[in-house]
Amino acid sequence: MTDGVVVPPAGRPPVRVVLADDQPLIRAALRMVITDAPDLELVGEAGTGSDAVRLAEGLRPDVVVMDIRMPGMDGIEATRLITAGPSGAQVVVLTTFDDDDYVYGALRAGASGFLVKDMALDDILGAIRVVAAGDALIAPSVTRRLIEEFAVRPEPAPAPAPRKLEGITGREQEVLTLVARGLSNTEIAAELVISVATVKAYVTRLLTKLDARDRVQLVIIAYDAGLASGSR
Repeated sequence: MTDGVVVPPAGRPPVRVVLADDQPLIRAALRMVITDAPDLELVGEAGTGSDAVRLAEGLRPDVVVMDIRMPGMDGIEATRLITAGPSGAQVVVLTTFDDDDYVYGALRAGASGFLVKDMALDDILGAIRVVAAGDALIAPSVTRRLIEEFAVRPEPAPAPAPRKLEGITGREQEVLTLVARGLSNTEIAAELVISVATVKAYVTRLLTKLDARDRVQLVIIAYDAGLASGSR
């Protein structure tokens, strides 16, 4: 970073981004800040889910910023097709959280995180970088709202039996529960009175044992196992 401007490391290409949103004003705002960031490159824009899938297949971006509510194919189905396809793109959901019932479904479809449209543009750029680096966007300030919202909603149908978690220790289950509550590694360390390095080791073991791609999937697994319902 030089004088507040992010500069990509020497020899590292910029993060390739596709925007998928049916609102031209949203795309215009993101286009402006992405094109001004030297470590990001906007390679395509889509106004529908089907166009986003087509661009992901053809352009092979690193990250697709995906709206959920779009005409025709919605963002959830587009996310499912992109993450299951050969492009290798990571998907970050872009949503108006307060009236969007589908964020959790998008995470199940393979999204690596989600953004809220009223976030600061710089925070959105930071989120794109986090996901491009192979991490999941589980910022506590945003994730807790998602988790708490879904924890108190009635199930639309009878809930399936909780998933059984085999092969994890009691301490690993404690860490998993706290991950599902949206706590950062530092907060988990404080909660359990252990070091941050130890927390990272537990999270790494959980990812391996539960065959999870990232922390987003750990949250989903915890909910499926009944560890996080109603937690705060």
